[in-house]
Amino acid sequence: MSTSIDQAFVKQFEREVHGAYQRQGSKLRATVRVKNGVRGSSTVFQCVGKGAAGTKARHGMVPIMNVDFSTVEAQLVDYYAGEWVDALDELKTNIDERQVLANAGAYALGRKTDEIVIEAMQGADQVVGSPATGLTKEKVLEAFEVLGAADVPDDGGRFAVIGWKQWSDLLNLPEFANAEFAGDEQLPWRGTQAKVWLGTLWMPHSGLPIEDGVRNCFWYHRSAVGHAVGQDVRTDVTWHGDRAAYFVCNMMSQGAALVDGSGVVKMPCLED
Repeated sequence: MSTSIDQAFVKQFEREVHGAYQRQGSKLRATVRVKNGVRGSSTVFQCVGKGAAGTKARHGMVPIMNVDFSTVEAQLVDYYAGEWVDALDELKTNIDERQVLANAGAYALGRKTDEIVIEAMQGADQVVGSPATGLTKEKVLEAFEVLGAADVPDDGGRFAVIGWKQWSDLLNLPEFANAEFAGDEQLPWRGTQAKVWLGTLWMPHSGLPIEDGVRNCFWYHRSAVGHAVGQDVRTDVTWHGDRAAYFVCNMMSQGAALVDGSGVVKMPCLED
């Protein structure tokens, strides 16, 4: 048995892990602000307030908007997901061990990515509805009003992430699931489990926080949450002769921060 793994195998494995991570590893990465290639242990996201326009007299000074500028810092944390692959075990299985491990590692890192994004959104102060009820039409419309009152842009950058129980609650609403209201092309069971409703992409997620039977769901704008990437998903495969096995190590360095709390609304929902 060679004491070094073929480099072509390593490169192929790395591509498979990265591809699986991009394809199915994280649901939320594409829904928030992302800063890649961060150097150092932290980075900052800019938060720009509202400006006010005014008039000016002929030859007078142009009025200043007096926009408030602030920054939010996101700390980067290193995450790892490793596994041993015994050289002889590969001879006894009928599955592609390399692909299975590539997917497992990528999905583990993807869940961690979503976890840190959700943890950042947990810091939002805007909460609507009673935690003693599920995801009702009234709760949805209240959150809709809060976003509108805060001038959160309705520009295609709004997202709502909810639990599977809440997804079932919405399926009982004709406005969400009936073709007469939503149109045939926007039915929630067509294609992937996500749909556009009220100018927002709604998607179910199994990793939302739950406490005492109450799950926090989130309605937010892309610009309200920042996701920093110091090292994207990377894979290292090494041969250990003393174990007669390969060690597959997947790693990344990422962080997230709540940039603008006015762009995130929490919807606590009871799961009975």
